[in-house]
Amino acid sequence: MAKMQPREEIEYLTAQLNEHIRRYYLEDAPTVSDYEYDMMMRRLKELEEENPSLRSPISPTQRVGGAVAEQFEAFTHEVPLLSLQDAFSYDELLDFEQRVKKLCPDAEYVVELKIDGLSVALTYEKGVFVRGATRGDGLVGEDVTTNLKTIRSIPMQLSEPIDIIVRGEVFMPRKSFEQLNERCQAQGKKTFANPRNAAAGSLRQLDSKVTAERSLDIFLFNIQKGEPEEIKTHADSLDYLSSLGFKVSPYYNKFKDITESFAEVERFNEMRENLGFDIDGAVIKVDRFDHRKLLGQTVKVPKWAVAYKYPPEQKPTLLKNITIQVGRTGVLTPNAELEPVSLAGTTVSKATLHNQNYIRDLDIRIGDTVIVQKAGDIIPEVVRVESSKRPEDAKVFEMPKVCPVCGGELAVDESGIAVRCISEFCPAKVQRQFEHFASKAAMDIEGLGPAIIEQLLDEELIATVDDLYKLRAEDLSRLEGFGEKSAENLLASLEQSKKAPLDRVLYALGIRNIGSKAAKLLADRFCNMQGIIDASAEEIADIHEIGSIMAENVVSFFEKEANRSLVERLQEVGVRMAYEKTAVSEKLAGLTFVMSGGLASMSRDEAGAAIERLGGKVSGSVSKKTSYLILGDKPGSKLKKANELGVPVIEEEEFLAMIHSEEKA
Repeated sequence: MAKMQPREEIEYLTAQLNEHIRRYYLEDAPTVSDYEYDMMMRRLKELEEENPSLRSPISPTQRVGGAVAEQFEAFTHEVPLLSLQDAFSYDELLDFEQRVKKLCPDAEYVVELKIDGLSVALTYEKGVFVRGATRGDGLVGEDVTTNLKTIRSIPMQLSEPIDIIVRGEVFMPRKSFEQLNERCQAQGKKTFANPRNAAAGSLRQLDSKVTAERSLDIFLFNIQKGEPEEIKTHADSLDYLSSLGFKVSPYYNKFKDITESFAEVERFNEMRENLGFDIDGAVIKVDRFDHRKLLGQTVKVPKWAVAYKYPPEQKPTLLKNITIQVGRTGVLTPNAELEPVSLAGTTVSKATLHNQNYIRDLDIRIGDTVIVQKAGDIIPEVVRVESSKRPEDAKVFEMPKVCPVCGGELAVDESGIAVRCISEFCPAKVQRQFEHFASKAAMDIEGLGPAIIEQLLDEELIATVDDLYKLRAEDLSRLEGFGEKSAENLLASLEQSKKAPLDRVLYALGIRNIGSKAAKLLADRFCNMQGIIDASAEEIADIHEIGSIMAENVVSFFEKEANRSLVERLQEVGVRMAYEKTAVSEKLAGLTFVMSGGLASMSRDEAGAAIERLGGKVSGSVSKKTSYLILGDKPGSKLKKANELGVPVIEEEEFLAMIHSEEKA
């Protein structure tokens, strides 16, 4: 075979590698060994480095990431990405069918899995992937093209040279999720609560190399624009997408009525555990496009589709023991030690039992078979006992008489529920205080996880939080698994944390009942730490949303010489103690937001900070004065209240589009 010219060899290798990627990621049927693939990829990289002008936009070398964006550009969708009407019961599905059959008596349905991920639109020109964007508010999203290129199941070139816009759901497979959390744990970083949160955080990384490491995946489920005229049904469109090289929504089938469709919905629910990725329901869509046109849509949702949401997954398991965890404020929290059970995509072996009253009210005993679920699909909890399965030797639980960690005295707090260790030197309290101080919402000291803190305490390198800022590289070298680079990174993170604003420093001190929002209010009012220390309880309680108990807690904290001394030492090592009020945009001035349920892309504290930065307010309850309810995962009673009062409800992606567009304004 004659030696190829660089252009010919680059084109040949690009085509070969893209085909191997398709076979591996879409068909799970590789035709070459990993070694052969790696050698071809290495050769292509060499040729492209030598001939950069010959690099193709569909080159597989572009999937590894590397570009770092300052921010994502807003992207206006050519075709809106609508959300779906939700249903939570069979009766609601019957209502949906009644509306459909009234206009389209012979309508049939396609039932698909509802993947628990993030919706995106992909644009192809002449069969080549050119752009990808998040859903946003359905009209305007964010351009995340570079990050989407790192997802191997997104084809860079289709089997036909067509112009088409398609919609899909980006998700993180459970195996990738477990591997990511293992890496986070090993590096002392906070783990992700569930695969959806991990996928959301991964797709919105400014550094695409990070996205590339997260092993995201995608299923395509709709043609937004560009389907051939001969395609008349949704089922045919999914088949067509597959023929183009897309990984389409799996297990889609057609049914004549809602009863058959619901049986499929229930079948999906039974197979959830074995899918390898998370679903939170099933989607039922009218199949024929002419029927869809007749049924129409509202501003937000199509009238020809409905999303059936599954209730939280519950599983029975054995409660082997009840152990006690001592928190940073000394509160003793009972936790259930469980026979491991697979629940909502992860293996659960522990669950919270909240407090002694909760155990008493549910009559939970050691040895019981209990039903567990994940609250908001995040926090495992015991919800009831299978009393009929109770063994004769089941043990009634009693709270300890002394602290199980330090043996110190216990006291019941003013609520009459929480039991608290009152020793100032309890090792468990000290450990949790350091963890709180280093947390993201506080000083945000990356790399300082629980395992590192425990080693530092064991080695007696730290006793109070200011000691963290006195650590040297030679101190860290004594810790297990700490090399020169990891020591360098931690010291850099500690140095960076000194620039934290006053509200985060105040929150980091761990004053009882003072969360990040209250700390922000205090910093706004008094402007520096000394002003807060000198303030009376009356002055503090005068701040809107800060009550008398919180005010007393602040005063009591700073009345202690040890706490005032700690603040002085933190100031001496360079921690900022003054508050610089940043000029806020007035775009959200006069608007009050309430959050219901968990958010995937950010914590509730981060969302609140973004609202306040733009001049808005955050409230904990819905009222007639509420401007918007932000709807997160597993919303509670706030949604019902908002609907009763006529308060506008926006989804997370609409909220993100709102704050990001305002921040750029």
